[in-house]
Amino acid sequence: MESVFSWYAVYTAARAEKKVKERLDQIGIENYLPLRTEYRVWSDRKKKVSVPLISGYIFVHIKEETFVPVLTTPGVVTFLKEKGKAVAIPAEQIERLRFVENQADEPLEISYEDIPAGTLVEVVRGKLAGFQGEMVQIRDKYRIVLRLEKLGCALITVAASCVEKVKNYSKKGYVLGFLFIFVTP
Repeated sequence: MESVFSWYAVYTAARAEKKVKERLDQIGIENYLPLRTEYRVWSDRKKKVSVPLISGYIFVHIKEETFVPVLTTPGVVTFLKEKGKAVAIPAEQIERLRFVENQADEPLEISYEDIPAGTLVEVVRGKLAGFQGEMVQIRDKYRIVLRLEKLGCALITVAASCVEKVKNYSKKGYVLGFLFIFVTP
């Protein structure tokens, strides 16, 4: 049976994500490194820099027989695994992450907090219309959570006027699991 291309999360050495991306590009392996922009302040200047959205990880789109070239790439530590086997990430999640990365009005951030369940809501206006998730309150801020158990959560801000309680909830919003949407008043 012929294997198919799948997306995998690859764990990298500390702060080596961009270098690993360059090396994977050089050997022709399709990859995706989600980035966010932030400002870094030094004593003499302030600079806008791109940093990995999910620290320590890069995504690769490969067949199983391409694991070895990826693993032998300098800076690569291992694949994200569950029960000793590399975990394939659904292509829809990667596409949604790319969409959110490009469409978010606010910079994306990561949270690894354990989020309790809450009221089901949907974004009804704006660039993220159609996303569904759970409304939760963390440290006096209301947020919408779309879960991905394996990696963490991406964070963006959405006005409270853009969300409504969901009557007939479907799991379609869970396609992008690592999206937190901050809801502002």
